[in-house]
Order: sequence, then structure tokens, then C-alpha cells
Amino acid sequence: MAIIPNSNNIARSNKSVNYRKPFLTITFLFFMWGFITVMNDVLIPHLKEVFELSYFQAALIQFAFFGAFFIISLIYFIISVSKGDPISRIGYKNGIIIGLILCGIGCCLFYPAAVFQRYGIFLSALFVLASGVTILQIAANPYAAILGKPETASSRLNLAQGFNSFGATLAPLVGALLLYKVFSNGEITVDSLKMPYLIYGGLFFLLALIIKFIKLPSFKNTETLEKGLHVLKFRHVVLGMIAIFVYVGGEVTIGSFLINFFKLDSIAGMDEAQGGVFLSYYWGGAMIGRFLGSIAMGSMTDKVKKYLIMACVSILSFMVIYLITGVQNNDGVFSLELIPFAQIQFFVFFLIINYLAFLIGGSKPSRVLTLFATVVIILLAIMILADGTVAFWSAIAIGAFNSILWSNIFTLAIKDLGKYTSQASSLLVMMIVGGAIVPIIQGAVADQIGIQLSFIIPIFCYAYLIFYGLKGYQVKPLTA
Repeated sequence: MAIIPNSNNIARSNKSVNYRKPFLTITFLFFMWGFITVMNDVLIPHLKEVFELSYFQAALIQFAFFGAFFIISLIYFIISVSKGDPISRIGYKNGIIIGLILCGIGCCLFYPAAVFQRYGIFLSALFVLASGVTILQIAANPYAAILGKPETASSRLNLAQGFNSFGATLAPLVGALLLYKVFSNGEITVDSLKMPYLIYGGLFFLLALIIKFIKLPSFKNTETLEKGLHVLKFRHVVLGMIAIFVYVGGEVTIGSFLINFFKLDSIAGMDEAQGGVFLSYYWGGAMIGRFLGSIAMGSMTDKVKKYLIMACVSILSFMVIYLITGVQNNDGVFSLELIPFAQIQFFVFFLIINYLAFLIGGSKPSRVLTLFATVVIILLAIMILADGTVAFWSAIAIGAFNSILWSNIFTLAIKDLGKYTSQASSLLVMMIVGGAIVPIIQGAVADQIGIQLSFIIPIFCYAYLIFYGLKGYQVKPLTA
């Protein structure tokens, strides 16, 4: 999820500086917040079992987490409009350090939450953690965009987002390993959360310390933030805000309930640890899609070369996921036990469809958005109507088609805004709150009609995205 600043308004002290090392550092931040965000998908079934929660109550995990995105972004927006951009005042580096420290504090709060065994303390810890992630988003996204030539800003952000998905791919595996194997004898207890989150917190504090002492280039943003809400006069911005809301809501609610979906006897009958392994294929598909999207929608003119590179990237990324998911821990001994290829052939089939969809969609964001949202609706319908292997892999395949929907919506929503671009970006980021609202709606529905039928909720979300890709993105004023 990226905000792309107007790089022409960034004052650079030395255009010949090599930004490779700073960019690698920032890329690791993307990896970390991708990892810690998707840990929620492992937490939901774990805490649901421990506290005997309903689906609605379990969905409050995402409500607390993504609710922080809305509240912190809203506060930031109000301060920006009234007193000036806070990050411009304190600097990108200090903003990143503050975000990392908050993430560390949020993770460490899991320890007292586990000691007192209070679900409310867990939710509070998640809110603090998400507040840190929000500040990282606000500071690191534009910083990554300006670490280099303006014309390659989108390419850098797509690459960073790919590593964000790599973190999301590893999270279910590492989380399941720590929760059910390393710090547990396989029994689901709240105590198994203590050490994993202390480790995560320590990593965030260590990274904050590293950022503090390494040299990062500083930039001055000379762009003036337009006051007032004149940006809401643009129809494609208002409709784009709704699109961000339903997209994030749809993506988060699907990921939140996948492990519960896998546990159904009619689907796979998996336990939480097994489900965590296959959840990595869901987020791995998103990683592959983002890497492909960065190439497909780039500036490479040689189509044959572009398509060959895309095919190679897809194959190599798949092999990485395949090898990672083969790592097993048996009584403290690590080994490589690859999943039989016959079990994952459906995933390969869907990756081929994803590749072909990129070829059909080309480099036109509205066309790709419409096509991919349509495919997701088809996959959700299969999840609801089918059973067994077909429904199982259809659910996992959604990740690959979710991959670049955010960037396409965002690009379309800020098109031709000029001086209103920054304000529109702030409003769009607030709409991440969809990740807090939609899961609790699906959770409430699941409590009434069952988890499988409840996936009808995200279908409505993606139906709106089809509208936005066909008509809603068109730049028109709301008033004549």
C-alpha cells in the first residue's frame, strides 16, 4: 500500500548520490510490516480457540488492527492540514524510528496480555502495533519513492511491495512453527504467544537502533498541502475512496478466515499449523503477482523480453515458496520435506492463469483492475459452491489476483489531481479502515450461516471494484 509523492517537489542536495544501500534498508521495513500484519491471520484461529470466541469476536482482531490505520491517518491528516506535514517537520528518518518503536512496544504488550489472559489487552496491543505500522506506511512509502530518479519511483515501490508480500508469505509459516512447535508442545495455549512476540518486538527495537545510527539521505518536501476539502469535488477520488475501503476489506477478511475455512471437513480438515503452511501459498501468490505487475506495467518496450522475464520471475518465485513451505520442525530437528507436487498442481494452474491475465490486461490499470476483480469473484463463488480440493485451491489462488489491485486503484484515484494529490493520498489511506469493518461483518454473518457461505460478503466488495474499473475511475467533477 503505497503513497506516491510528487518527486518533482522534492529538493535533493546531491543528485549523484547512490541510494542503493538506503533503499535496501527501507525494503527490509516493508518486509517486516508485511510479516507482522499477516501474523493476524495466524492469531485469529489461535485466539478463537483459546478464548472460545465467536467468529464476530475473533474478527475484532482485525478491527483493532485496521481501526488504528484509520484513526492515526485521520489524526495525521488533521495535523497536516492545520499545522503542516509532521513528517516534513521531523524528517523521514525520525518518522520511521517512531513507527518502529511503537511496533516494538505493541509486540511486547503481548506478554502481559498472555500473563493476564485478557482478550481486551491483546486487542490494545494490536492497536499500538498497528499505530506503528501506520506511521511506517506514512514515512517509508514516500521515502522509498524519492530514493532515486523520479521516473523510476513506481518501479521501486512495486519492488518494495514485492518484499512486503515475501514477509507476508513467511509469516504464516514462521508463526505456526513458533506457536505450535517451538514454544508449544502442539497444544493451543495463550502462553505460546509470549516469546514469539517478544522476539518480534526485539527485532523492531533493533531495527530502530540500526536506523538511528546509519546514514540516510534527507530530503525536503517543497510541496504545499492544499487546505480545505476541494479534492472531494472529483468524482473518481470519492469513488476511489470507496474502492480502497472495499478492496482492503475484501482482502483482509478473506485472509482472516482462510485457516478456519481450511479446517472444515468438507474442504481439507486441516488443523491450525497445517493451515498456516498453506496460507503462505495465498500470500506467496500475492508476492508473485506484485513482482509480475512491476514488470508488466513497467516501461519495457520489448514485449517478448518482458513476457520471458515475467515467466522466469513467476517460476523462480514459486520455487522459493515451494522450498520454504517444505521446511519442517520435528521435535526440534529441522528437515526439508517437500509437499508432493500432485497436491499443489492446482496452484501452478492458477499461477498460469494469473500470468495470462497479466498478458491480457497489459499496462492499463483500469483493465487489469476489472479483469482481476472478476476472476476473484469467480474464485469466491467456487469456494462457496464447491468442496474439497477445488474449493481449497480456489481460495488460495485469490492471493495472486489480489496482488496489484491496491496499486491500480490508487493510481486511478489520484490521476490528474495536481496540487490536490497529497490530500487525496491522505484520504485514500484512511480508507484502509475497510480492513477493520468488513471482517466483523463477515464474522457476524459466519456465526449465522457458517464460514463457507459467509464468503458471499467479499463478493459484494469485488463487484464494486468491477464498476470502478469500468466506469468509476473516469475523471469527472461531481458538480458541473
